[in-house]
Amino acid sequence: MRNPIHDLSSEDRALLRRHMRKPVLTFLALLALLAVNVALGAAVPFAYTWALEMAVVSVMVALILLVSMEVRTEPPLVKLFSVLGFFWVAILVGMTLTDYLAR
Repeated sequence: MRNPIHDLSSEDRALLRRHMRKPVLTFLALLALLAVNVALGAAVPFAYTWALEMAVVSVMVALILLVSMEVRTEPPLVKLFSVLGFFWVAILVGMTLTDYLAR
């Protein structure tokens, strides 16, 4: 089976590298933030571990919204509804967590 990248010209390869730079860096940043979150969970807990973990998760959500979903280039109404959608999911997860912790 042929590798389609070998058929590309050098300009096309450079263009592909430029277009793939942002998604690959975002993926690596999300992996690094996940590693930080796992390390915080595996370490000896301190008083405000949960706040630090929530800050890391908030940065991850912001990366997903801004880069993966490309909300930066959308009209304001789409931005509003995407933020409201993530807020609503946060409410649902919080209520489910409250139900499990209250039992």
